[in-house]
Amino acid sequence: MKGRAAALRVLLLVILPAAAAGSVSTSEASLQLACPGPSMPAQRFVDNGDGTVTDSVSKLMWMRCALGQNWQADTCTGAAGVVNWPQAQRQAQRLNLQAQAFYNDWRVPTLRELASITDRSCATPRTNASVFPHTPAAGFWTATARPGEPAGQRVFVLSFGWAGAAPALKDDQHHLRLVRTGP
Repeated sequence: MKGRAAALRVLLLVILPAAAAGSVSTSEASLQLACPGPSMPAQRFVDNGDGTVTDSVSKLMWMRCALGQNWQADTCTGAAGVVNWPQAQRQAQRLNLQAQAFYNDWRVPTLRELASITDRSCATPRTNASVFPHTPAAGFWTATARPGEPAGQRVFVLSFGWAGAAPALKDDQHHLRLVRTGP
């Protein structure tokens, strides 16, 4: 039974990113449903005025938009892209070398860090959409390798949909949101 549940999670992590990328017929509205219950408080996040927020609880600074989106007029615009694991690492390095996002220490978050901005009271996406607007209800890369894998062949992906966390092969395609340790 555990194997079947894990296989279903992996399957959903493949289907949901495709839906968010537009290859499956879906609407933006269906990916941005409101939270039916009380959401993670927006006051927990300090808006840095530059497309980032700092979590006052974890002291982490987050990019408000997924890779491929742009911060404009207080929202994320454009389509969130997908990358494989090596590309995710290169994207963080590129941003750091060019200091495009005001800092030079952006990185892929750990599973625990990324989970800290999920909100189980929200549905598709499972995060506060006022803090992280237009977040795809799909899988995002983490820096957490699956234990016992030879040479770290798989790392965990965390879905902002209902699929949760599951290991993914490093050549799979998923979304990316970068983080840095705050001040």
